[in-house]
Amino acid sequence: MEINIIYSDGCSNNLQKKEIRKSIKEISSLIIKEENINPEILNFIFCDDKMIREYNKKYLGHDYETDILTFFEEDDNGVKEGELLISIDTVRSNSEYFKTEFSKELQRVVIHGMLHLSGYKDSKISERKAIRKKEDYYLKTLNNLNNAGKNI
Repeated sequence: MEINIIYSDGCSNNLQKKEIRKSIKEISSLIIKEENINPEILNFIFCDDKMIREYNKKYLGHDYETDILTFFEEDDNGVKEGELLISIDTVRSNSEYFKTEFSKELQRVVIHGMLHLSGYKDSKISERKAIRKKEDYYLKTLNNLNNAGKNI
């Protein structure tokens, strides 16, 4: 599987790119295995609120910012590609609002997007509860894996 990480203009400032790449690979591998999905290409595009708002309005008809938008396509040749647009601005403001580390909020957002690729939805209250439960499960699993690695 090919993983591409793309930073739009001005969105790579003050980001720890090496740690982000490592975290994205860990999350992607875990969810792909456990949720049994098989994208051939994953594109993680880090952008600002302006860009994500434009995409949200153009493709979903929502005129507001969000932390992540997820698109999954299969081309004419059968190549499955996931595209995850992540607003660094919204992730940063959410981490401040929820009083959590930026890296933890970013993990939650990446997990959320990967769960959308896996078929989870969040438009209804029951769907939001289910996807939040899965997010918590994967955050805990990642934390356990990382702590286990430190004890070796």
